[in-house]
This record gives sequence, C-alpha cells and structure tokens, in this order.
Amino acid sequence: MTQTQEPARSRTFTWSDPAANAAQVGRRSGIDMLRAIIAGELAAPPVMHLIDMARMEADEGRVVVELIPQEFHYNPLGTVHGGVISTLLDTAAGCAVHTMLPAGIGYTSLDLNVKFLRPVTVDSGTLRCEGTVLQSGRRTALAEARITDAGNRLIAHATSTCLLLPLDPA
Repeated sequence: MTQTQEPARSRTFTWSDPAANAAQVGRRSGIDMLRAIIAGELAAPPVMHLIDMARMEADEGRVVVELIPQEFHYNPLGTVHGGVISTLLDTAAGCAVHTMLPAGIGYTSLDLNVKFLRPVTVDSGTLRCEGTVLQSGRRTALAEARITDAGNRLIAHATSTCLLLPLDPA
C-alpha cells in the first residue's frame, strides 16, 4: 500500500527466529514456557513485535497482555482495527489455556467469538487484556478474554474454545 500523506510515517521492528520457541513446545509445561518468555529466557513470539504488545504476565489459568494503541493499528475509519483487538483477545485467551497445560500437551484454537463494545483510538490509553480459563477438560478448554481501556471501560470481550492435543516433542 502506498502512503501519500506528508510527513510520511514509518515503523521498523525486529524479531527472533520462532523455531527456537517452537522447539520448546511439548518439552516444557505451558506456564514454564510463558514465564521463560516473560523473563526474556525465550524470545517473545513475532506477533508480539508485529502489533507492539507492551507487557505480559502469566499465572495458572490467567494471562494479561497490554497494548498501547498507535496510529499503525488504525483502520480507514481512524480507529484501531478489529483484527488487532481480536489478536489481543486471542492471545490472552489462548495463553491462559497454555498456562494450564503440562509438558507434552499442546492446543489449537477451535473458535474465537468476539464482541466489540467501544471504538479504540490513541486517546484510549493503554489497553489491558485479561484472559482466564473458564473450564479445562481432557480434549477441550474454554477461556474468555476482556479488554479494558485506561479508564477501566470494557472495550471488547471474547470467548475461545481450544482443542487440547498430545505433542511429540521429538
């Protein structure tokens, strides 16, 4: 896409090879893996750099991620694109499920149901997205995620079902 506005804006970011983290999946428990990412022992996933997630915290069954809305998140309407908001919700819900998994078990998302309640702009301040596990069984887990703005107003809500599956850590 060509930008015609002046002055031109740009953004550059870097990331680490995601294969290093992928090699750890199945060898460590989910909570251990996320805590290693938070501590900087493992690199953050590239998507965190792509959308510029600011911070993450993880406890068993709960994950919080933050994002400061920027112009590069905007859609043509002048608000943060719903895909960015959905990515934040999917990250928090999926990672909350990940915290509950023992070594040797992985997951994949079966669905993500999102409700957008308020528009987001740079004036919304830091977005806080908290994901929690509602139920975890042998084959599936159900999680929810909620985004609030700097004024603690609910911005969006999602539920996610994840399929749990055995992994071969070979």
